[in-house]
Amino acid sequence: MRTSIRAGLVMAITLTMASCGRAAESGTPEPTGETTLIVENESTLQVTVYVLRNSQRQRLGTAESLSSTRLRIPSNMVFGPTPLRFEIHPLASRATPISSEITVSPGQEVRLRVPSTIR
Repeated sequence: MRTSIRAGLVMAITLTMASCGRAAESGTPEPTGETTLIVENESTLQVTVYVLRNSQRQRLGTAESLSSTRLRIPSNMVFGPTPLRFEIHPLASRATPISSEITVSPGQEVRLRVPSTIR
């Protein structure tokens, strides 16, 4: 049985735009670029990060302990404004915290903070 800790989860998520400018007066839309997740792992445990969209779950990669890691969110998970959640699996732990839902658009950068209290 899978354990999910949703209540009281202390992972913080913030959005920043990857590109702030608009295309010049040509009317041509500017390319959106990659959608990325920056994992700020303050825990002493290595974590595996997954992205969740509806019932779909995809592994993004691993974030080393006490470090910051950039992971690419695949384009098949984000098209237009898309509600996503992020799940982490700390190494040697049964806990599987899941973030709150956040709407992500192509080209955005999302930051996920894994607190030191994750065990």
